[in-house]
Amino acid sequence: MQSLRAGRQGVEFGELASVVQVLEAHSAQRVAMGRPVKAAAASRVVLLEPMAPEASAYALARYSRSPDSVAASLQWVRDRGSSRFLNTYYFQYGHASIADLGHLACCFEGVSELAAMEIEDEQLWDGQAKSTRYQDFSKRPVIAPEELRGLPEREVFERAASDLVQHYLKLRDDFECFLSDSNPMPDGMQSAAYQRTIHARALDSARYLLPAGIPTNVGQVTSIRTLEKQMQRLGVSRYREVRSIALEMHAALARPPQCGRGRTPSAEPVAPTLAKYAEPDRARRAAFRRVRAWAEANFAPGAYDLPRAVDLVPTPDPVDEIVATWLYAVTSHPFRVVVDAVSGWSPALRREVLDLALADRRRGAELLRPFNSGYGFLFDIVCDLGAYRDLHRHRRCQQIAQRFTCDLGHEEPPHLDDAGARNRYQEALDEAATARDRISKVSERAGHYLLPLAARRRALFKMDFAEVEYISRVRSGVKGHLSYRRVAWEMRQRVMEVDPDLGRLIEATHPDEQDPLRR
Repeated sequence: MQSLRAGRQGVEFGELASVVQVLEAHSAQRVAMGRPVKAAAASRVVLLEPMAPEASAYALARYSRSPDSVAASLQWVRDRGSSRFLNTYYFQYGHASIADLGHLACCFEGVSELAAMEIEDEQLWDGQAKSTRYQDFSKRPVIAPEELRGLPEREVFERAASDLVQHYLKLRDDFECFLSDSNPMPDGMQSAAYQRTIHARALDSARYLLPAGIPTNVGQVTSIRTLEKQMQRLGVSRYREVRSIALEMHAALARPPQCGRGRTPSAEPVAPTLAKYAEPDRARRAAFRRVRAWAEANFAPGAYDLPRAVDLVPTPDPVDEIVATWLYAVTSHPFRVVVDAVSGWSPALRREVLDLALADRRRGAELLRPFNSGYGFLFDIVCDLGAYRDLHRHRRCQQIAQRFTCDLGHEEPPHLDDAGARNRYQEALDEAATARDRISKVSERAGHYLLPLAARRRALFKMDFAEVEYISRVRSGVKGHLSYRRVAWEMRQRVMEVDPDLGRLIEATHPDEQDPLRR
């Protein structure tokens, strides 16, 4: 009844006022019908109208620390200002959990696919990137890496990127003709739906030639706390584009929202205090640099045979796993090879790596991602960048990706010969490689923007069985892209090999089972 009384005293907070009006109308109706009126009870569920994320977070935080109703807590924050509450509770007492209570939608427009992969690399993240299945990428130029600004190699990049997009468009046309000829429109299917499906499947085949610098958009919904961590991580990226995005996030959070319903010049800034304190995580950058330098000087596993593209590595001793994960993250070796090497080390040698990773850790700071261990299923996966960007969106697992590279080769779309496009495809890859080699002499990172989505990347996925089942089942479906369908199926096969009883619980779809007219 406390919320109801607050509403009747004139504190109108959207839903609270609506609840009161509904209850009063209901009571009046019952009187008019001649029925006895009982005391109305306020709903136990109160929805809050949209407000500035920081103010919402502080109001909910006070709500948890006082006996007052949510209406009173909202008014308390409005009367005193969110910055006062933040300075009193958030920073003086370290209540970082307050930031988990404020959520906001943030969009990144016109960023490269390479930058999008870094933006999305958060554990507690909900979002979507622009799909390659529904977009015409010929209308916007490929994003040139900021590392080439003012250099003659920028012209080399722009010409090579434009050529790669033209090859992409021609490959799309080749596959559209092939798919139309090999998959006639079935009876009962509308012509427009058929054309859209064929076009989408052709884009699936052509996307292998899109460069990593192709522009895309990303929309995300996160808590303020996750956004803060994201800004800190992006602020120490190897890529100038990504570091500049972190700076733009600071500026955007300090302003009123630029887009949305009811926007007014007097609207509150989105998260002004957060923008002041989310500094680049230099300790994170330093930790990886120290371990990388140590690995370059001390870690040489010797010759080895490459494991399968989807390799399920037996779970090692916890310390071995953590040390191996750190070395995996800063080298290009398969996880199985690293684990085998580390398992024979002395405790002193393993501590050497751990001490480097923890050398300047701030008191109370979270452990970095390579310390996450204890998962029952460790998949070391090599797949093309297009498949990686789709698998990367699964959040119920720990993901450690190695750096972008040109050394793992390329995937190719199925039916390349049937579509008569093999020569065109290889020509596109060769031209891009030639330009990339020239650009990499000036900046290796700039060359990564010319990596086609066909280029392979190695990444470690740690998960429990429920996530294995989910990824294998969902990602192997006939409506998905064949590239990640193969990965999902192979995950199921690896489980079947080590534990058939668990493997049989995974209802995955074999990649040979195809239906090009479903999407």
